[in-house]
Amino acid sequence: MQGTLYLCATPIGNLEDMTFRAVRILREVDLIAAEDTRNSIKLLNHFDIHTPMTSYHEYNKFEKGRELTARLQEGKNIALITDAGMPGISDPGEELVKMCAEAGITVTALPGACACVTALTLSGLGTRRFAFEAFLPADKKERRQVLEELKTETRTIALYEAPHRLVKTLEELLEALGNRKISVCRELTKKHETIFRTDLEGAIAHYRKEEPRGECVLILEGKTAEELLKEKQEAWKEMTPAEHVALYEEKGIARKEAMRLAARDRGVSKREIYQALLEEE
Repeated sequence: MQGTLYLCATPIGNLEDMTFRAVRILREVDLIAAEDTRNSIKLLNHFDIHTPMTSYHEYNKFEKGRELTARLQEGKNIALITDAGMPGISDPGEELVKMCAEAGITVTALPGACACVTALTLSGLGTRRFAFEAFLPADKKERRQVLEELKTETRTIALYEAPHRLVKTLEELLEALGNRKISVCRELTKKHETIFRTDLEGAIAHYRKEEPRGECVLILEGKTAEELLKEKQEAWKEMTPAEHVALYEEKGIARKEAMRLAARDRGVSKREIYQALLEEE
């Protein structure tokens, strides 16, 4: 029979967040695949776990993934752990899960700590709908593309960032998205955990003076529906009269009223809008 792949969440800072089930599974499996064995050995020693380990990380995820899949097919049970948090979330573990899914291997998750969800719940911003972007791409072109997409994102946005890049990223967000509410969450679950609730301008001013430390999770307010509507309504300056009228009709407004609103926006008479529509037809 085939083995099972266990996705085991590990603490993001506080070792007391390790679950009883995770400790038991890590002791019982045949092998632990760890992102960094030098880091994970400290966790295993703390909980008196002596299961053999192998490395599985971004730079060997395909080759090692095929090897681990083969061992699972042979009947071995394997636990996957990352340096902190839930494997598969902004993590090469997602590739191993895909391989297992394609091979028909059972995969199960042991829930536990996850930095983005922890920060989201502490942020004081909307939690019903959110978009997780992890780290912004390092490639400049890809980074600009993501920032452009985020301009119209109405959901709360969650981002990861390293402390030495925090100010630069905040500046880029401000330039691309305008001033938004933000919660900068640092050192989550640790002794010096801080949740700094402010806006982008306030965060930039603060961290230019006070050097940030510890990995950061940024929870950023999405664009409101009212802001999007206003922007769309102001876009008429680049539209023909027909496109302007159609903009209002898309919202369910009757044609006559749409013509009146378009005329109001443009500072012309309704008759002029009507004449322009006839000419465009």
